[in-house]
Amino acid sequence: QVQVVESGGGSVQAGGSLKLSCVASVASDDIGKSIVMGWFRQAPGKEREGVASIYFLNGGTDYADSVRGRFTISQDRAKYTVYLEMRSLKPEDTAVYYCAASPPMADRLNPSRYRFWGQGTQVTVSS
Repeated sequence: QVQVVESGGGSVQAGGSLKLSCVASVASDDIGKSIVMGWFRQAPGKEREGVASIYFLNGGTDYADSVRGRFTISQDRAKYTVYLEMRSLKPEDTAVYYCAASPPMADRLNPSRYRFWGQGTQVTVSS
């Protein structure tokens, strides 16, 4: 079992930056060292979409085309923490951002592949 808690959302003007954090509580290091953690977002009236993911074992990352070059996902393996640094934010980035964790799998930007979810944190970008 893995518990996931996000923090760091807020409001910012277009062109600004925010950094989200997510801590995973894992039952053992054997589980934690190979988990995949991802960031997802859901805007009102839209489906949840993958933003970025990271594989703890090797640091491999994936990004949605809409955020590549503006968002950076990183990890602190010792703390089972992932970060999402968001720069050059746009109004269309406004959404509830969720962190999720799962054992290793393919298709890491697909929300249906993740088992453990946080409660979400609101990010609002004003024009």
